[in-house]
Amino acid sequence: MAATWSLEPPIAAQSPAPYSFTVDQILSVPAPDNLTASPAGSTIAWTFNERGVRNIYAADAPRFEPRRLTSYLEDDGQELTHLSFSSNGEMLVYVRGGDHGSNRPGDAPPNPAGSPIQPKMQVWSVPVAGGQPALLGDGDDPVIAPDSNRVAFVRDRRIWISRIDGSKAAEQAFYARGTSQSPTWSPDGRTLAFVSNRGDHSFIGLFTPEQPIRYVAPSTSRDSSPTWSPDGRQIAFVRQPGVGGAPRSPLVQAPLPWAILIARPDATERDLRATPTAITAVTSGNAPVDPILRNPGGLGLWWAADDHLVFLSYRDGWPHLYSLRHPAEGGRPTLLTPGSFMVEQVRLTPDRRFVIYNANAGPDRGDVDRRHLFKVPVNAATPTPLTSGAGIEWSPVVLSDGQTVAYLTSDAQRPPLPAVVPMTGGAARVIAGNHLAADFPSSQLVTPEQVVFRASDGVEAHGQLFRPARGDARKPAVVYVHGGGPRQMLLGWHYRWEYANDYGANQYIVSRGFIVLSVNYRLSVGYGQAFQFPERAGARGASEYLDVLAAGRYLQTRPDVDPRRIGIWGASYGGYLTALGLGRNSEVFAAGVDMHGVHDRLQA
Repeated sequence: MAATWSLEPPIAAQSPAPYSFTVDQILSVPAPDNLTASPAGSTIAWTFNERGVRNIYAADAPRFEPRRLTSYLEDDGQELTHLSFSSNGEMLVYVRGGDHGSNRPGDAPPNPAGSPIQPKMQVWSVPVAGGQPALLGDGDDPVIAPDSNRVAFVRDRRIWISRIDGSKAAEQAFYARGTSQSPTWSPDGRTLAFVSNRGDHSFIGLFTPEQPIRYVAPSTSRDSSPTWSPDGRQIAFVRQPGVGGAPRSPLVQAPLPWAILIARPDATERDLRATPTAITAVTSGNAPVDPILRNPGGLGLWWAADDHLVFLSYRDGWPHLYSLRHPAEGGRPTLLTPGSFMVEQVRLTPDRRFVIYNANAGPDRGDVDRRHLFKVPVNAATPTPLTSGAGIEWSPVVLSDGQTVAYLTSDAQRPPLPAVVPMTGGAARVIAGNHLAADFPSSQLVTPEQVVFRASDGVEAHGQLFRPARGDARKPAVVYVHGGGPRQMLLGWHYRWEYANDYGANQYIVSRGFIVLSVNYRLSVGYGQAFQFPERAGARGASEYLDVLAAGRYLQTRPDVDPRRIGIWGASYGGYLTALGLGRNSEVFAAGVDMHGVHDRLQA
């Protein structure tokens, strides 16, 4: 029955004027990403994806006029990621190729052109002042040594080292059993910490040339995220239980215990055969009360000034920043960011005394569905806002002088672009606005409204309502369901390119006379632990679908919606929920588009 309903808008709503932009106009926006700042000088760099052609751009204070560092000319599907400056600010290292957003890491790099020669994932460097990029070798996950001359990276699950200018072929750094990943240089550049993966468990390894490899407090646990203290005398890492044990029911949320451990590698330098020991600084406990490792980026781990260790945790029911001074002595972590909001992206200032972060917080009730920038000292819960208003801000980085914050920003009408703001707050400046096409229809885009509605079991869900700016007749409507589920659609252009595309598509649908409701269902981030990790969600009962159904029924109650003509669309997990809507409630959803839905639940 669902397929027999027509969602065509009424004749009056089909009139293209004055809203006459095309799909190509709304979806051809440049997509900035990978923003980074030089640790020396006043340069920032980022990538632009412009109609599939990806390049690296740089800009120097105080004018911040963009200049292109690379000259790739084709839409070949090859990502540019892992941008990082050398310590002296003279070179920029990056990775070309791969699919770093894949749900299945290790898949072959994309090959959209069907070339008989498989594309490679490769590490490159380019002079910041301008010049030709140099190939350092096939690989991923590069880290530049403090001397600015060497780069370590992962190739074929081993760690290799190359000259940063590519003047000498890369060499395998060492051999170790299992696979080696996550290389991290010590501050003096003498030692590489790395993760040695042995399948069901993993170690933190320490490699110093011409010395035996040492492993830090080895056990049958899974150790990861090695992080050096600024003086190089301590190393922090995350410990989780090893794989195995009694089978767990898929119908029950499994606990995800973790701990932060601290070791002193220098304590064994006199006896190189000794194994560095570690003490437990912070623990989550054994109950599923702190699922931070399920979030993108996990705990984080930043070693700040005066021997403070900063990390993210759900200890109070929200992903917040915590700080622990002298972590090797244990103690109780200090909550730095109290309140009902989510901390998402984090950077330390160059002096390591402040944390710059973005969060869905602010004085406006709509800020829960935005992102703004804040700073907080590493030793006190006194956050200060750096941005506010109707914009969305993310990916903060701090210039080497500590006085300027660069970030990416958007709003309801303006797609993402780089920007800068003084560390003291104040007027922001958008960069590279000339990369938006002259015919981009900013003035024709509507501003979505925040709406809140209840599911049948009483749970509140947030949505963004897009309404055409003209017409009094009842209109057809569409529910949009994002993928994920740990995502959050916002009151403006999204910070992830695939969801920015969906935001643009929703604006196009609205321009053709439809009302669109984008729903943040259970499993979405931004609304606390209970909402993000609900019981009976996903394979345990799909309780999140109740929020999708509530969105459709909310539209049915609106006087500006034709209740017989409500559609639904989504991709990935949103495609799966779209199919649930069409299969379970065709009396609400008259038609739908399921884009690459994750229907094989054994594989998803």
